[in-house]
Amino acid sequence: MSIAGARGGLVVSLDFELAWGVFDTLGVDGDYRANLYGAREAVPRILDLFEEHGVAATWATVGFLFAESRDELLSFAPDERPSYVDRRLDPYLEQLGEGEADDPLRYAPSLIAEIASRPRQEIASHTFSHFYCLEAGQTLEEFDADLAAARRIAAARGHEVTSLVFPRNQIRADYLPALVRNGFTAYRGAEPNWFNRPRAGASGSLPVRAVRLADVFLDLTGPGAVPWNEVAQPGGLANVRSSRFLRPRVNRPYLEALRWRRVAAGMTTAAARGALFHLWWHPHNFGANLEGNLTALRGHLELYARLREQYGFGNYSMAEVARLAPPVTAAQ
Repeated sequence: MSIAGARGGLVVSLDFELAWGVFDTLGVDGDYRANLYGAREAVPRILDLFEEHGVAATWATVGFLFAESRDELLSFAPDERPSYVDRRLDPYLEQLGEGEADDPLRYAPSLIAEIASRPRQEIASHTFSHFYCLEAGQTLEEFDADLAAARRIAAARGHEVTSLVFPRNQIRADYLPALVRNGFTAYRGAEPNWFNRPRAGASGSLPVRAVRLADVFLDLTGPGAVPWNEVAQPGGLANVRSSRFLRPRVNRPYLEALRWRRVAAGMTTAAARGALFHLWWHPHNFGANLEGNLTALRGHLELYARLREQYGFGNYSMAEVARLAPPVTAAQ
């Protein structure tokens, strides 16, 4: 369903987290370290492509990354911190450097400023501490305090964040009122299939991961087009749900062609239906094989340009979708 004043469109969001997204799984000092440093190079290169193609994007940024120093980070930290049963999940136990110069994987104010300086780039939130809403031990009150801290540190840099991406897509309906209380108007919901439903843990069981990987190459779940009339939710939030995670480029040409076509088919279907197509990834996914991943992204953005000419396919940030989505009616 398209709506008056708005067309179907591409929505792009990036989960900007650097070390805070992997410290408890892959670690910061292991083999994945090169990807994290590569993410710092990837951010301005991705921005260049967005600017070249006139593409808006939403950068869901972990609040810790805004800090200029350890003292500043801790000054914004709430008293109510996540009380995970598994203390390995607690980012407050991580060793922090003094600031971006000596700890560029845990601080990124210069990159956030670079993002904000580019046209049509939305600074959004990935919570203050990369908060896991489905892990044992944490509470709604701690999540509420974390969101307030995320808003405060962003405001200190001149950004009013109104869109949220739940870390690891650990979305839970009973926590959504905390978003409204803290001034958020949009969040990225999960794809409506069993293997992408929100769950605790980093990646799910082996069968879940296997089916999720197969769906990258084969059409197991359809195009992922999001109708406009499914965006607005009761309570005033917009669920700008995911259509597809943009996997890194695959080095085998046959598989890469399947991966690329899967995204392209979804985007094309959304354009033809006047619906939304929400593509997302992390900058560190591009951190290795940066040139190859940028080439693949360029191909998707060139397809977007063709769909814009053919169907009037638009492009929106998450905040823009929230403003344009038709409100929930009694019939819904």
